[in-house]
Amino acid sequence: MARAKTKSELLLTAELKFEKMWQLIETMSEELTIPFDFKNDLKKKEAHWNRDKNLRDVLSHLYEWHMLLINWVNQNQSGHAATFLPTPYNWKTYGQMNIGFWEKHQETSLESAEKMLKATHKDIIEMINSLEDDELFEKEHFRWTGTTSLGSYFVSATASHYDWAIKKLKAHLKATKV
Repeated sequence: MARAKTKSELLLTAELKFEKMWQLIETMSEELTIPFDFKNDLKKKEAHWNRDKNLRDVLSHLYEWHMLLINWVNQNQSGHAATFLPTPYNWKTYGQMNIGFWEKHQETSLESAEKMLKATHKDIIEMINSLEDDELFEKEHFRWTGTTSLGSYFVSATASHYDWAIKKLKAHLKATKV
């Protein structure tokens, strides 16, 4: 599916990818008891392959990125200038922020992670519905989005991130079948 360029496409892809992710999760049973381990796959070099050890870690990661988006939009819409990534992080150091998210949720239960993610997904869908096409996809419509459209951030925090989770879960399922 192509990257969303309209509000209706954004809503559709966010919902479809979210549902696809949950359908995959629902197929997992004993695989949920096996820690994620991708050390032997030399193609999986990115830090997240070693960071996330289970489904809770993946769902918590998605939840935290939802919260980044929700807080950023709410702050800026209420007139308080805020950057997407919180201080001291930037796009070169956000991996450290992700580790902080991972550490924060080591005591979070899988059930809580599921509830939190489902709630923030709903909040994001409501937020998208409250915006117009031009607000979402016109570049520089809002000064605080810089040269990127607000919709691009929504795509990244929803459909693209759900694809990331699906890829990781499929890799775990494949690894546990070997």
